[in-house]
Amino acid sequence: MQVTETTAAGLKREYRVVVPATDLEARVNERLDDLKGRVQLRGFRPGKVPVEHLRRLYGKAAMAEVIEAAVREANSKIVTDHGFKLAIEPKVSLPEEQGAVEELITGKSDLAYTVELEILPPITLTDFKTLQLERPVAEVSEAEIDQTLQRIGEQNRPFAAKADAAEKGDRVTVSFEGKIDNEPFAGGSAEDVPMVLGSGQFIPGFEDQLVGVKSGDEKQITVTFPSEYPAPNLAGKDATFDITVKDIAAPAAVEINDELASTLGIESVDRLKEIVRGQIESQYGNVTRQKVKRQILDQLDEMYKFDAPQGLVDAEFENIWRQINTDLQQSGKTFEDEETTEEEAREEYRKLAERRVRLGLVLSEIGEKAGVEVTEEEMQRALYAQLQQFPGQQKEILDFFRNTPGASASLRAPIFEEKVVDHLLSEVKVTDKTVTKEELLAEEEGEDADKPAKKKASPKKAKAEASEAAEGEEAAAPKKKAAPKKKAAEDSAD
Repeated sequence: MQVTETTAAGLKREYRVVVPATDLEARVNERLDDLKGRVQLRGFRPGKVPVEHLRRLYGKAAMAEVIEAAVREANSKIVTDHGFKLAIEPKVSLPEEQGAVEELITGKSDLAYTVELEILPPITLTDFKTLQLERPVAEVSEAEIDQTLQRIGEQNRPFAAKADAAEKGDRVTVSFEGKIDNEPFAGGSAEDVPMVLGSGQFIPGFEDQLVGVKSGDEKQITVTFPSEYPAPNLAGKDATFDITVKDIAAPAAVEINDELASTLGIESVDRLKEIVRGQIESQYGNVTRQKVKRQILDQLDEMYKFDAPQGLVDAEFENIWRQINTDLQQSGKTFEDEETTEEEAREEYRKLAERRVRLGLVLSEIGEKAGVEVTEEEMQRALYAQLQQFPGQQKEILDFFRNTPGASASLRAPIFEEKVVDHLLSEVKVTDKTVTKEELLAEEEGEDADKPAKKKASPKKAKAEASEAAEGEEAAAPKKKAAPKKKAAEDSAD
């Protein structure tokens, strides 16, 4: 085998490889000899099939396998001999002309091809003890605990049955059937659905038309689904709902006491306060960690300036760009709405892709040098968390991770990154700084490493804000799903 370097520019290398036809033929003969002892052909006793007959039947297939193995072995030898770490898979260029391919596959010519490699840059790590971080820490106040308890009380407010007509603030329990053009639609019917009039849980106009109803009333109302309703088959459509009023209840006073705690399955109000404090402290702790992590990444970004492999940058950019366009389509916005242009956005997000790739390589090097490993137990926990997010789809999720190349890396990467951050926090100097809740939760300009800082919210931020709003709606909605709810589009779309 002859290997000649033809290009060495930056992180890119190109080699021309020639494997003599005699070497290929020798390998083919070995394969045919092995096949001779195993193949069973009509008219021949086992092990007695002439090699030339096997060559006529399987020669081209054997040569194809030999060529594939020879390319793989040659590329591996180049990487090993030079101590390369590959950024992406080698790009192999084999002869494409029909005549050249025929000569190669029939063993009449040498295997001659070029292989392009893109390698990872060498990274020399510095002493991380020189890094200094400021960790913002906020104390949980009694006032915030009281506010949270009050919200919990409001969400679990007791109601008492009433015989009078329903007013805003009353809880009305109804059964209904929805129709569009006099035809029932999927997800448009439900039984015994409780709703608090004026809460805004249901689509505009639905709750308002129930003010004044009494228990046992039957009523038909007409509403229009919002034009931005997530289910396309319902968006902007007029619908009628045949409603039967089952029960009306008036709100009672909210009291933060042991009885409230009991309705939540908690032994006392004091224990409820402890749980609330712990949840707020956990929330603050998560924000603190993200801010400290951002400081680490920003300092590493300043410390390590090198050319990132373009193959990795291109792949990362395509992932980001695909998500950006999906976000824009779902929000119905354009780049102009975001006070930018497609060209400017492309430039911004390519810079983001380069930053991600460089930081990923740096963190990988730090983790490798520090002996950071992701255990099988940690991977199983991450997989279990994925399964919990998609109830009823466990089999599909498991099949995806078992059968999709690289899928497990999407589970491993965030675990590895967090463990590297933990390692760095044990190395660097960290100073705690007491801040207010508002200061801790305030998002600084450009703080989100997933998007560039801009005058207005980027498409990514617009999506994040929409997601937060949707999560808020879902948390406030009753457990029983129904089509007229704002958050019921997923059920209807199904």
